Amino acid sequence: MIKKSKILIADDHPLMAEATSNTLQQIEGIQIIGIAGTGKRCLELVDLHQPHIVFLDYNLPDQYGDEIAKIIKGKYPAIHLVIFSGIELSHLYNYLIGLEVSAVISKESSGTLIKSLVTLLLENFTVIPVPVFHKMRVDSGNLHQTDSLDDDEVHMMTMIVQGLTNEQMAEEVHMSKRTVDNYIRKIYEKLGVKSRAQAVDKFNQFKHIYEVNRRL
Repeated sequence: MIKKSKILIADDHPLMAEATSNTLQQIEGIQIIGIAGTGKRCLELVDLHQPHIVFLDYNLPDQYGDEIAKIIKGKYPAIHLVIFSGIELSHLYNYLIGLEVSAVISKESSGTLIKSLVTLLLENFTVIPVPVFHKMRVDSGNLHQTDSLDDDEVHMMTMIVQGLTNEQMAEEVHMSKRTVDNYIRKIYEKLGVKSRAQAVDKFNQFKHIYEVNRRL
């Protein structure tokens, strides 16, 4: 009997989880060992079954996907983790790669892409969106992705969240308003937003990550 590759789906949206399961079951040799609606249940099923691949929703009711990924990778380094999200995460690729996740894909991805990804992961390969690939560079043998916020930009965003104007921020950090304007323009570009409100909303979604990274 051919041994099947086990996949766990962690997603709190039943219709999305079921659709993902149906897509994955079309792949020969795949066994869906469960669907978890919370991070806690995901970790329980991982301990019980030790799947080959986990499709992990970034926003679960009780934990963020990156927090769950750290726990799983700490216990089972060989498990492939696919961050599966309905929100844009390209600005966090470098951070997520650092957690050793195997892929980051949108919930809007086609069935063809999802099935191709699984086939590649079982061969220990992955897929990267072409625009993200083009932003990567090779430096001393390491891949770096250039669109994550640095400490100064995180500080700027923290002040924006607090409601400071660009003029007030310039006074606070002892810079010219033009320099602050340039910082803000670069931050918007990195976050993929066009307005202050959008930047605040996106920053707040990932605030826990930026705060942890600044303490490291």
